[in-house]
Amino acid sequence: MAKNPAPDASRRSEKSRRAIYEAALALVGDVGYPKTTVEGIAARAGVGKQTIYRWWPSRAAVLLEAFLDLSMQAAQEAGQAPYVIPDTGDLAADLKAVLRITVDQMADPRFEVPARALAAEGLVNEPLGREFVTKLLEPQLQLYVDRLRAAQAAGAVRADVDPRIALELFVSPLAQRWLQHTGPITYAYTDTLVDYALYGLAPR
Repeated sequence: MAKNPAPDASRRSEKSRRAIYEAALALVGDVGYPKTTVEGIAARAGVGKQTIYRWWPSRAAVLLEAFLDLSMQAAQEAGQAPYVIPDTGDLAADLKAVLRITVDQMADPRFEVPARALAAEGLVNEPLGREFVTKLLEPQLQLYVDRLRAAQAAGAVRADVDPRIALELFVSPLAQRWLQHTGPITYAYTDTLVDYALYGLAPR
């Protein structure tokens, strides 16, 4: 008699990992970060608490990895995986393209609900805020720095421009509008941010 095939441990682990990601993001969106616990994540994911602790040291680590995974999923859905800022030789077009992907992500409840909960908590919970900035936000901002430096090398941006400051001309207004609901988040808005950042406000 043929034996049943042995269970695929790697497939089972991946299924559990994805269930934990989804549970963590859903829970922090529902109850906020302070009330999100490893026990709550485990119960929602249908796994044991020790399964989570075997892979992550804390709830913050779970949420960070879940967010990174969510960002990668969004990039794949947009045809931008691995997540990079394209270099077509047209800086304005490249920045507009990647910011449009960001607009789509911001409008996606999968991202928006937990992201708002964590952004709010990061303002009062300095260690959490610092960890998410260091591990999640800064690597994304570095992609803009790299693209702007490439544009400098190509002569499309002045050599004396600080790319880290320059990227804030379009990234920071978008973040503020999203966080404070000061206006709609649209492609037209982010396209305009890029135009203002690259071409300024003076008559042309």
